[in-house]
Amino acid sequence: MLNKFGPSGHGEAQVQYLDGDFRVISPGTYVRCAVTDVRIPLDELKYWSVDLQEAYSVPGAVLQRHFPGALKTQGYDSFLSRALKSRSATNLRRRAGSSNSSVTANGTRCCA
Repeated sequence: MLNKFGPSGHGEAQVQYLDGDFRVISPGTYVRCAVTDVRIPLDELKYWSVDLQEAYSVPGAVLQRHFPGALKTQGYDSFLSRALKSRSATNLRRRAGSSNSSVTANGTRCCA
């Protein structure tokens, strides 16, 4: 993984998602959420799927990707859509209290 002193790009990074970590393949400053298309700065990347090799901006995006029917029955998809439009992904993560994280059984890193 590249650190803050290594070479960096200014666009979208190409990342290999690993169990509990990720490796920057092509330098950049951000990746995009696979569900919401929100830019996620690499230093704020907390949620991803090892199996699908994709990143997620918030825990709700993980749920929407892996359990789409469950969220629709609870109306959470419309909440997620409104929340992402009205607040930045960073603010949503802080409000969700997702400072602790772990890797789930399906390879998705998520909050504890």
